Amino acid sequence: MLRKTLDNLPLSRPYLVVTAIAVLIFYPTWIRLAQAWLEFEQVLAHGLATALIFIGLLLIHPPKSATNHTQLKPYHLIGAILLVVTTLAWALLELVRIDTLAYLMLPAGVIAAAWALLGLARTLSFLPYVLLLSLSLPIWADMVPALVDLASIVVGTWVSWFGMTALIEGNSITLPYGRLLIADGCSGIRYFAISILLAMMTSILNDYRWRDWLTTLLIAVTLALIANWVRITILVVVAYETDMQSDMLSDHETMGWVVYGLFVLPALYFSPVRKRNSESAEPHTKLGFQKTGIAAVIIAIVLGPIALTIIQPSNKAVSPWILELASTTPASADKMPIPLTLPSTLTQQVWNFDGAWISLAQSQKTTAKEKLVPYLRPPFDHSLWQIQETYAPGLVRVRNILNRKQVIVGQWYQVGSYRAWTYSEAKLLQVLAMLKGEQRFALVTLQAECGQTECDRAVAKLDHQMPLINSRLTPSKQ
Repeated sequence: MLRKTLDNLPLSRPYLVVTAIAVLIFYPTWIRLAQAWLEFEQVLAHGLATALIFIGLLLIHPPKSATNHTQLKPYHLIGAILLVVTTLAWALLELVRIDTLAYLMLPAGVIAAAWALLGLARTLSFLPYVLLLSLSLPIWADMVPALVDLASIVVGTWVSWFGMTALIEGNSITLPYGRLLIADGCSGIRYFAISILLAMMTSILNDYRWRDWLTTLLIAVTLALIANWVRITILVVVAYETDMQSDMLSDHETMGWVVYGLFVLPALYFSPVRKRNSESAEPHTKLGFQKTGIAAVIIAIVLGPIALTIIQPSNKAVSPWILELASTTPASADKMPIPLTLPSTLTQQVWNFDGAWISLAQSQKTTAKEKLVPYLRPPFDHSLWQIQETYAPGLVRVRNILNRKQVIVGQWYQVGSYRAWTYSEAKLLQVLAMLKGEQRFALVTLQAECGQTECDRAVAKLDHQMPLINSRLTPSKQ
């Protein structure tokens, strides 16, 4: 293995150098990514291993240019322009601290640097490796809700086929002796991510073409999903047959990996193997980069990390928002119909107003490292409170699946002078707010309980109050 690595080093060196240059240009985000790898959270436990696999594949199985790629012109100038544009976009995202989008710019930066320095043909050969490296980005948490919803639908359908006595409500399965919840841990995100990683490794080691790549990925994703659905169904059957008394319900980690292995290991064993012909390998060439690419790298470093170091916006404390409404009564946040789960960075105030509850949770960006829109989990437990109906943007009716209590909820995100109805929209609007020098953020929530036949009046009340409260949200006078 060591001899093979040393023999391949001349072929690997250009791509390793390009990767190092890209890490240098975008180093602030790479540092945060490395810190996220070392935390080994559930959705990113494979991050560090993926990065090491990327380096290992470059050393033992370096990119090989396809014959139809060798005739391509290098287009170094286009690559150089792409590198500069990518750096400017990344610098803007880094300045306003939209981490998810900044992370997504990292593989784009590696590709742009490779194109500027190595040309288009070699960049296309390098692309599968960069796609594998992109699996180490912390983007998996955004897929968890969709995977949970999909698992809830499939497992609920399978449970009904077994003829078991069960009440299925969204991701909740109520059995005669208890209730099972298909929570985030049952999303199968680890199986999903590892299956894609294994599929990419198999494709790279066998020099698959793009059609074989897509087929392998599709098979891997399908097997990961089915394995997770089978795992959850086994737990439901065990819970039903043992009256919720089995130890497997509280400790099913090993069982899950056994089920996953039964699906994945045969697929790996029977996957086609194609050995690379050593005679067709690329000839060893000297490490040389185009002057256009080198100039683009220098410009990118100046416009990227150096500019970010110089341009640090000064954030002076500003007056917080207050709610100027007559006949409001201060109240405790714990007394709200649905108590909100908020980060400690938000300062929350709660009032009673005309039969409704109003919550104003706000913060402001005071340092360059802080985010204007902080990280927010769902403000209430969606596994317990399920959305029954949406009346308008930000206005919904939710129901407690245990006690059947219904609450009308109106909510929006105030990002400076902009209003957003969703968290994703708020994250994007912070770019415009930051460019205007705005520093304040608030989560405004209205709640009103209603009976089975009284929700129309509660909806009308909150629909009237929401624009009124938005107009009365003003900076305090200090």
